[in-house]
Amino acid sequence: MVTQVDIVLEEHKQGFHLITDEILHQLPPLPQVGQLTLFIKHTSAGLTINENADPDVRTDLNTFFNKLVPEGTPWFNHTAEGMDDMPAHIKATLTGFSVTIPISNGRLALGTWQGIYLCEFRHRGGNRKIVATIIS
Repeated sequence: MVTQVDIVLEEHKQGFHLITDEILHQLPPLPQVGQLTLFIKHTSAGLTINENADPDVRTDLNTFFNKLVPEGTPWFNHTAEGMDDMPAHIKATLTGFSVTIPISNGRLALGTWQGIYLCEFRHRGGNRKIVATIIS
């Protein structure tokens, strides 16, 4: 059986945000066994799985990505939507637009220290839309 749910995340500032609980609150009850795929419907934000305990990890990831792809890089042509737009597209390509998580015993089978991240790369990205597909 396949179930699909549209999830809307409230606006987050630029950075890496732990959204596991936000996602779980918008999902129906999970099957005993299956798979959850989350797909973000934007080109300037991404999804990933990483450390869920120490917030320094999120700060360090944001710092790294901003140094890796800085705003105001002079050779970017796509600048009509602001200095953060083209860097956001590159960063989103690097993180990816989807994650897949196994479901075991009616719960997400994340590791002890794993959580789902919204990787917000715009200063004002607005609400973000995610399609959740549950396969049981």
